[in-house]
Amino acid sequence: MRRGIPVSPGIAIGTAYVIHQIYVSPSSKRLEDFEITAELANYETARDKAASDLLALERKVDAQVGHEEASIFAVHQSILRDTAFTKKIRGWIVDERMAAPAALHRLLGEYTALFTKTKDDYLQERLNDVRDVILRLSGHMTEVTKPQSSIEGPLIVVTDELLPSQAVMLGDADVQGIVTQAGSQTSHAAIIARSRGIPAVSGVKKILRKVKTGDTIVVDGRYGTVEINPGIETLTAYRKLEREFFDLKDKLAANRDLPATTVDNVDLQLLANINGENDAIAAERMGASGIGLYRTEYLYLTHQDVPDEEQQYSVYRKIIEASPNREVTIRTLDIGGDKTVAYLGHDHKEANPFMGWRSIRLSFEHPEFFNTQIRAIVRAASDVPDSTTRIMFPMVTTLEEVRKLRSMVRRAYKTLETRGIKTRKIEVGMMLEVPAAAVSIETMLDQVDFVSIGSNDLVQYLMAADRDNPKVSHLCQPLAPPVLITLKRVIEACNRSNTPVTLCGEMAGKPGAFLLLLGMGLRRFSMSPAFVPSIKQLTRQVSIKQAEQILETAMKFKTTAKVKHYMAETVGELAPDLQLLSSR
Repeated sequence: MRRGIPVSPGIAIGTAYVIHQIYVSPSSKRLEDFEITAELANYETARDKAASDLLALERKVDAQVGHEEASIFAVHQSILRDTAFTKKIRGWIVDERMAAPAALHRLLGEYTALFTKTKDDYLQERLNDVRDVILRLSGHMTEVTKPQSSIEGPLIVVTDELLPSQAVMLGDADVQGIVTQAGSQTSHAAIIARSRGIPAVSGVKKILRKVKTGDTIVVDGRYGTVEINPGIETLTAYRKLEREFFDLKDKLAANRDLPATTVDNVDLQLLANINGENDAIAAERMGASGIGLYRTEYLYLTHQDVPDEEQQYSVYRKIIEASPNREVTIRTLDIGGDKTVAYLGHDHKEANPFMGWRSIRLSFEHPEFFNTQIRAIVRAASDVPDSTTRIMFPMVTTLEEVRKLRSMVRRAYKTLETRGIKTRKIEVGMMLEVPAAAVSIETMLDQVDFVSIGSNDLVQYLMAADRDNPKVSHLCQPLAPPVLITLKRVIEACNRSNTPVTLCGEMAGKPGAFLLLLGMGLRRFSMSPAFVPSIKQLTRQVSIKQAEQILETAMKFKTTAKVKHYMAETVGELAPDLQLLSSR
């Protein structure tokens, strides 16, 4: 048994599928004499295509973002043209009869062994550049590896960290569980797993040394445990739990068309957090009433280059059309922290990336790039009849920022008008995740049409603890008394001013946290689509008065441990069957 962080609840049993950093299957087969010339040509063709890619990217980023940001692709071109780099690959193909992908794989191993011995940050970044170039070359020579047809499903994906590009690679594979060596409750892997309702465990140290493709794996997303090739008795016990898990999911899915109404007939809005069109379709299937958060950064993270206005417009329009009731709140680019793209200047490391150059701070520095996204959102919202689309800006800290954002939205409308494009006004809101904004929320409410609370970041900023740092992540507890006090104050301020307020962090999908938020006066909750059925079930089993009484008791406790213990007991009494869907 290996232990990690429980990030997506449930039980999954399947066959391990291990993804390493190079997403190709380099053949170990030695080339025949007659194949060497063809393999050299294969490499040169891939090199030409990669060079063409990089040149196009450099020009596009230079035009849309800036010359300095485009320079990273000039660096990649210089690596691609490097004489020593090319000489080694050609030498291994000719002298050792290696296939080009296998030669690239070997070269990356050599560079990794060499560069990781140094503490120099500059050389570490150059290793990342080399890796990017090799991945690009590999992609032009071989098809991206997908789960092999010879591996019987269901599959448990095991990797260092599941990136958005890898998630796209998996496509329609029968993935029933995810295990990562790195990551946290708010990592890419965690978000992807929860959005699909897949049990997952992150932060399992050295798991890639312990498991190989084809092993039988059990993932317990409630307790954060992973069993590798378990014995018959253990496997039988987990299969029983897995059946109970699936039976409960099927039972809850049956309530998709029922309203989210409390025992005392108060209607709630249970919305979904999504990363793309497939998630929007899943939200409809799970009975969500709309989309409370569309994370547009996943469009950039999975796109081969800089998505232009037309490409963004097309994607946003599809999202709106696929969303339940055609209601969607679109968050502008939230890059930074643990999500970076090279063409926005993130080719260097920051000492404190979550508190640094990210989100709207980055967007303000690239106004033309930012305005392109705003125009695409406005166009998509205007072109879908009978839809309710809102635009939301992340990491707002000051009133001055709100006013500047309003000004940029007005500028986008004027630009579209000069082009003769018809538009309609859409609501403009802020994501509240910075303590400074929480403290001064009353001063901002007359400048925004709505507020969305991003509890994931708000918690880590309040507790001064990086949620991805295992040494301090234990402090990032949404049920910590300081967090509850802050949330209660913000929700009450929004309600007093009749400003719609939604919470769209991970708290919204956790039964205990949901009950407390309900007691605070929150009526709009946005969560991973897979959590909508269970929260709807809980909604229909509780009254507002009960929630207020639960909150009153919880607020008397002085420690996080006591709040958590009390809420676990309370949920167990109110809805014992939901325990299988709750991470500990």
